[in-house]
Amino acid sequence: MSEQAKDLSAPAGAQAAQGGIFGWYQELTGKERKTFWACFSGWAVDAMDVQLYSFVIPTLIALWGLTRADAGMLATVTLLASSLGGWMVGVLADRFGRVRMLQVTILWFSVFTFACAFTQNFEQLLVFRALQGFGFGGEWAAGAVLIGEIIRDEHRGKGNGVVHSGWAVGWGAAALLYTLFFYLLPEDIAWRALFAAGLLPALLVIFLRRLVSEPEVFLQNQRKMAASGANRLAFLEIFTPKMLYTTVLASLLAVGAQGGYYAIMIWLPTYLKTVRGLSVLSTGGYLAIIIVASFLGYVISAYLTDILGRRKNFFLFSGCSIVTVLLYMFAPIGDTVLFLLGAPLGFFASGIYSGIGAFFNELFPTRIRGSGIGFCFNFGRAVGALFPALVGFLSATIPLGQAIGLFTVGAYALIVAAALMLPETKGRSLMA
Repeated sequence: MSEQAKDLSAPAGAQAAQGGIFGWYQELTGKERKTFWACFSGWAVDAMDVQLYSFVIPTLIALWGLTRADAGMLATVTLLASSLGGWMVGVLADRFGRVRMLQVTILWFSVFTFACAFTQNFEQLLVFRALQGFGFGGEWAAGAVLIGEIIRDEHRGKGNGVVHSGWAVGWGAAALLYTLFFYLLPEDIAWRALFAAGLLPALLVIFLRRLVSEPEVFLQNQRKMAASGANRLAFLEIFTPKMLYTTVLASLLAVGAQGGYYAIMIWLPTYLKTVRGLSVLSTGGYLAIIIVASFLGYVISAYLTDILGRRKNFFLFSGCSIVTVLLYMFAPIGDTVLFLLGAPLGFFASGIYSGIGAFFNELFPTRIRGSGIGFCFNFGRAVGALFPALVGFLSATIPLGQAIGLFTVGAYALIVAAALMLPETKGRSLMA
């Protein structure tokens, strides 16, 4: 009996009990583990490159005379481009493979993040941020389908969710680089050094090329399509009457998750520095607790999505996010309480994402899984991408904290509404 067969035939409960909370990971085969770490690393370096911009907003406002609306537009164009890239890569992943497209997208966003370091004005940065966004969106689409198809049914929520915790790791790396560069270098050089560091993730492609292979469920579907001469335009099936209800509701759920997260996290460093008057080091300290809590939120939510089910987990984390944002942005609190509230803010806002990968994988059949996940998640990103720009415009008439709070609360309420109308998919087999 092969190693993989032994792992699959062993009683899951017994292995989990022996390994405690990490029992599920011990059950994984070598292929599953390599794929897990590839997707985790890919999401982490994706996060690092994307989050670098949030740290340089105050500097670009000062050096280039940008308005908050301009700064919001730079964030929004990246997210809009990522939505197009995510859908296109999802379609291409259904045809050419999940691993191949993951490699391409990591190289793409690394190169264009590096190029941002050499821009001289708003227009140049706008172009390179858009090009970076194309790869950023594509990486999630390819990686989410890859890990969803590799991890077995009973652990899909945990596997997908823990992979999402890589975002907090990448965000933390961006925060450390920001603190280091801006402490050691003049501002007009530090922001360029920060973007230049974005080339480092390209090294991950070497690992992907050598150690990660395509999921068996994808390969089986490819053989079936080749034998039957199936239509290569199958991605349009997500818009047929049979799938349209699922596509629309999944897209709205993604709008809530993306819009709420980006409305608050893109603007948070600026809010802490310009509204609360914190220094670079103090801002880094406040962000540190949010980032650590975000990591814990991803991981704990990953477990809860397999325990409670996908829908209940969305209800829990969205509701708690609404309460936390209302306190953080609207209550008259001091800096100490603000510091402490950073923990639930990061925990709940990030934890929402842990259920999305598994849920979306289970909503779509294999032949259109990449297309469905790529479109829904990135439609959400396209609409959610408007939130940072709208926050910037609205902050011209009301305080920045109130603008952030209004858009964030509305976004999380949308998640609850969409989840109420979608089916529970916990334990659904992707081989069916």
